[in-house]
Amino acid sequence: MGKIIAVANQKGGVGKTTTCLNLACCVAAMGKKVLLCDFDPQSNATSGLGVQVKEGESIYDGLVAGVDVPVKKTKWCDVLPADIRLAAAEQEVAMMDDREYRLKAVLDRSRDNYDFIFIDCPPSLGMLTLNALAVCDTVLVPMQCEYYALEGLSQLVNSIKAVKKKINPNIDIEGIVLTMYDGRTNLTIQVAEEIKKYFGKKVYKTVIPRNVRLSEAPSHGLPIIAYDRTSRGAEAYNALAAEFGSKN
Repeated sequence: MGKIIAVANQKGGVGKTTTCLNLACCVAAMGKKVLLCDFDPQSNATSGLGVQVKEGESIYDGLVAGVDVPVKKTKWCDVLPADIRLAAAEQEVAMMDDREYRLKAVLDRSRDNYDFIFIDCPPSLGMLTLNALAVCDTVLVPMQCEYYALEGLSQLVNSIKAVKKKINPNIDIEGIVLTMYDGRTNLTIQVAEEIKKYFGKKVYKTVIPRNVRLSEAPSHGLPIIAYDRTSRGAEAYNALAAEFGSKN
């Protein structure tokens, strides 16, 4: 049975999708069977791997209508794609009796086929993210080193505790990944120290630097290891995947 990792942070612009997509592809490049579930209405993980979505092929259809969603094959990993209709799912799912477990019903069909399933969560703590937390084994939190990020992290931790108590007793934090890291600034160093003080070994040693090539890759429908494998971004995500693999 594959391990399910929700990549979540309710604060936008922290490199969540970039981390989810590139970590999934790098782990797959290590020889693991990987499924990337795009659960963000912006569907950036879908377009970031060049996946085209036709009617009936979105995670939305599985979530709301309960139909089998075809897995899309790419050169790097398999994808359960999303489209803009997922934005409406927040309200539609909220009215269902089994609203917290709709995503679980979808992923349970594929779970035995993969070593790892990565869920790219939306930047909020709404019904979609709740569905991801209800089905996942662990939560990976990409986090930018700035003051407001600390406040958002405490909210996410409280949400995970609530889910653990009422919905998913097995959920745990996989780790914290420091993104857009700039070791030249005092603020970055101070925030990183605060996070390590609170989370200890849960904080990955590998940090993801600011890197133009990382920003460019999605517009070409490529992960960073395919777009520019010698870039600092590619080196960082390969290192993160190795560190992730050593823990799993």
